[in-house]
Amino acid sequence: MLSKLKYLMPRSLYGRAALILIVPVVTIQLVVSIAFIQRHFERVTRQMTTSVAIEISYLTLQMDNAPSVAEARARLAEIAPAMGFETTFPSDKTEGEDVRSAFDLAGKEVIATLRETLPEVRQIELLSNPQRVEMLIDTAQGPLWLVVDRGRVSASNPHQLLVLMILTSVLMTLIAYGFLRNQLRPITKLADAAAAFGKGQPIRYRPRGALEVRAAGKAFLDMRGRIERQIEQRTMMLSGISHDLRTPLTRLRLGLSLLPEDEETEALLGDVADMERLIDGFLSFARGDAVEEAELTNPQELINRVVGNAVRAGLPVTLGATLGAGEVMLRPVSVTRAVENLISNAVRFGSIVRVGYALTGRSLRISVEDNGSGIAENLRDEAMQPFARLDAARNPNKGGGVGLGLAITQDIARNHGGKLLLSRSEDLGGLRADLVIAC
Repeated sequence: MLSKLKYLMPRSLYGRAALILIVPVVTIQLVVSIAFIQRHFERVTRQMTTSVAIEISYLTLQMDNAPSVAEARARLAEIAPAMGFETTFPSDKTEGEDVRSAFDLAGKEVIATLRETLPEVRQIELLSNPQRVEMLIDTAQGPLWLVVDRGRVSASNPHQLLVLMILTSVLMTLIAYGFLRNQLRPITKLADAAAAFGKGQPIRYRPRGALEVRAAGKAFLDMRGRIERQIEQRTMMLSGISHDLRTPLTRLRLGLSLLPEDEETEALLGDVADMERLIDGFLSFARGDAVEEAELTNPQELINRVVGNAVRAGLPVTLGATLGAGEVMLRPVSVTRAVENLISNAVRFGSIVRVGYALTGRSLRISVEDNGSGIAENLRDEAMQPFARLDAARNPNKGGGVGLGLAITQDIARNHGGKLLLSRSEDLGGLRADLVIAC
């Protein structure tokens, strides 16, 4: 039961705050309304009806003590108008059942009180005219039809207080929700700033709101500042390492180029090229996309450019299905590098590579499929780890790398608030890599 109720609860902070605000107000209104209705329709109505019943009892007593019908009619003509009663005597009405509206809660109490205090009442009519109470009374001189104003037996317009309470409650709820929204807005701003920073898109943020929210916002700004400084320091350090390592490699290449060309020299030049390739891979992974700013990019143009470059390079790459149009906030150079890594990985193990994308309102999904041997499901997580090379990737005839292609791609996806998914291609039978970027 509790689990089902949990799914019915609002998910957003605004919805839950409104629920916390409205439920107590509605509960208090119900309790107060029920207590008021009970007091008004039972106790007050009973008191007013009893007062009228005493007057009717006095009138009927005077008629019963009259020596004749004519004397009874004379007394009735004298007393009834003074008491505010309309009468018909003798009456030709026949005795019947009491009649009232099903929604007339006060009428129920009026009938019960009259029946209790006036045993001579034979019928009570509350339905023909809501503003009057009509009744048939048995007297010693004959039947009497008596009409009294409804306002004398129950309070007029009893719903006014209820309407006033409801309108006041609605107004106060709206005012309270306005204040509450002002308190919740800083939390939403903090969440937006954190989400944007997670996608690599830092936005301007200033702590506001209550003390606790301000403290959380300040802690977030301090954390963001430390992370940005660490990224900047790492980038500067890697730039220095790149320069320091490339200088001796350049000297080695220059020295080897001056030696006589033979098999040994050619092998050494190959080792130097491998070292440069390894250094480029390490720096590419460590640098990530920290130095690039996000911008609005058309994914269709980006994919067409990457596929076109691959085709011009003689790679077996084709453009697959495309879905959606528009622009997405991303780092085009980094995403291009990620797609090229996936294409390079697919070409290494397959002879057919297909690239497609699907753009929806929530994400951009770029898929790269091949007809290779794929990756076993239990090895897919390992394949995306840095420096992880599976058995097939170690085959020198396949041009094995350093195990950073998928790791770099996954890091780029995470910096865009997305992820890299590996699965089996339904059409080609090989590996399907989906680069998901949050919009």
